[in-house]
Amino acid sequence: MERDEDRQDDADEAGTGLRKIIHVDMDAFFASVEQRDDVSLRGKPVAVGGSAGRGVVAAASYEARRFGVRSAMPSVTAARLCPDLIFRRPRFDVYKSVSQQIRAIFLDYTPHVEPLSLDEAYLDVTADLRGIGSATRIAELIRARIRAETGLTASAGVSYNKFLAKLASDQNKPDGLCVIRPGEGASFVAGLPVKRFHGVGPRGAEKMAALGIHTGADLRLRDLPFLREHFGSLADYLYRAARGIDLRQVRVDRPRKSVGGERTFERDISAGATLRDTLEHIIDIVWDRIERSGAKGRTVTLKLKSSDFRTMTRARSFAQPVADKTAFAQAGRDLLDAVLPLPQPIRLMGLTLSALEGEEPNRTAPAAPALQAELPF
Repeated sequence: MERDEDRQDDADEAGTGLRKIIHVDMDAFFASVEQRDDVSLRGKPVAVGGSAGRGVVAAASYEARRFGVRSAMPSVTAARLCPDLIFRRPRFDVYKSVSQQIRAIFLDYTPHVEPLSLDEAYLDVTADLRGIGSATRIAELIRARIRAETGLTASAGVSYNKFLAKLASDQNKPDGLCVIRPGEGASFVAGLPVKRFHGVGPRGAEKMAALGIHTGADLRLRDLPFLREHFGSLADYLYRAARGIDLRQVRVDRPRKSVGGERTFERDISAGATLRDTLEHIIDIVWDRIERSGAKGRTVTLKLKSSDFRTMTRARSFAQPVADKTAFAQAGRDLLDAVLPLPQPIRLMGLTLSALEGEEPNRTAPAAPALQAELPF
């Protein structure tokens, strides 16, 4: 049965018209920069990250991905999967500089840019300020300029909302373009495996499979009460995603509220030693992100999600911003030790720094102009 809020959302969308959204995602960004700057690395499996001890892969080239190497993977595991893997230490100052070049290209076409990280962003090109004629053509021009000006490739997705644009950008990677036009969203989503949906990890996909849900089409057959019973707070998102619905706007001045990271496990875990080891890898990943962003925060939060999708969080706040990685790591360890032993295995662990200070907002832009005539895709 359709809810009142769903009808209202549909009415809101009808009143404002469809938007034209591009999601641009750089291909293996960190590793591609290293291969660009060192010709001896081209065509070879490359991982950006520490190679010893508790090192973690921050990015992997496509040559390395063929061996199963992935970001956030322990470096020792990556080296075992790919014995010829070449490690390079991260150069975040270089990546940030290239990211700024790419951001400048975006802003030549629209002021409505929502960066998600150094290597991806949403663009709202509904107004077509340069009179180019279509969102697809704008995406093609942006990709061509990125290649010409940085020597790197980018994949892009074009659609009428953020959810679909992001799915589309991943469809033809690397160096690809995918367009999902008005009226095509629901059928596009119907054919996708549910593991392609953001937020559905390996364990979530396994749980859905046990319930007979393998694709977006299967998911659409389940009503909200069923989804809420089995997936809790994720239910409303899944309900909308299965229908290709996403009413979020591109937010130019999206304030950063936290910096964090989480890991979904292939198998549920509960052993204290395994959990502590996993936490150390997450600490390494998250602290790299904190340093890159320049964030300073006073609250450290541990997130644990059990096999039945129930979430438990524990937080510790300080009077002053967390001073360094040592203090951040110790806070995370203390939070984990306080909840051990766990009452049941978990499928996900995350660690976040919040209550941030000194964050610079994203580049400002004027308010979105009124929608013009329908811009073709």
